[in-house]
Amino acid sequence: MGSVWELDFYSRPILDDNQKKQWEVLICNGAQSIAEEGPNLRYSKFLSNQQVNSIELRDALQEAIDQVGESPLRIRFFRYQMQNMIKRACDELGLPARLSRRTLTLQSWLDDRQKNFYPEQPGYQASTSASTIQPLEMARPLPDALMGQRWAMVSLPAKGLADMPEWDIGFGEAFPLELASISPDTLVPGILIFSERALPLAAWMSGLELAYLDVQLGQISQLLLETGSNDTWIMASLNRPELKQEAERFMAAKEQANQVHFVAVQDNPDSESFAGFWLMQKRTFG
Repeated sequence: MGSVWELDFYSRPILDDNQKKQWEVLICNGAQSIAEEGPNLRYSKFLSNQQVNSIELRDALQEAIDQVGESPLRIRFFRYQMQNMIKRACDELGLPARLSRRTLTLQSWLDDRQKNFYPEQPGYQASTSASTIQPLEMARPLPDALMGQRWAMVSLPAKGLADMPEWDIGFGEAFPLELASISPDTLVPGILIFSERALPLAAWMSGLELAYLDVQLGQISQLLLETGSNDTWIMASLNRPELKQEAERFMAAKEQANQVHFVAVQDNPDSESFAGFWLMQKRTFG
């Protein structure tokens, strides 16, 4: 599969001797499976505001590569406003870089540093989390050839997901449930999408940075798939009362599971294999 790294490069709530905010590069290996895999990379480096450029970031990435002895398959990052600098640094090292809300390992690390590390540093100034504001995008329909014929809500106990590596899955991705702080007995909700073109649909979804499923209820009610940093796709129209009720139950179950959920693609309800299966969690980044 190849390793995927998660990266952040942004100012921190710590002032240097010149009363300017310090910047920090954070790089860690990202999760792709229900179990931890590969080296436990944790790279951090503080820089002054005069060192905020793609050259310094490229050098930091090279140091991380030297630290583990190999390059990642690609880089994920969530901070939209830093994309030009991050992509430039990665391009110079031949590393594909993608905006993504699948940077769960990185955000867990950031949460810990914001709570336990930064407040202990000289020059710390309490502040709100750094902004990740970006332009809003309109929801787009799936390509007609990839629309599912039907969908159903299901749930699995969290401990049941431990067997995922043994399942017959064409495309997919997951993460250790420890990152989401849920117990083994928590019921994790999911949406099964059935399609005669299950494999092409799963292949198309695998090319996106799947973030989470959401529901829009109102005059127009829809099941939505969030991808990348702010892309939204219309997975299904909730045009009947029973569909809206099922979607409401899904959202309530997702809330009970700390926003952990999954989406799976099959060609029919009797299939014992999955064309695609993705574990996801909706969370705040920054």
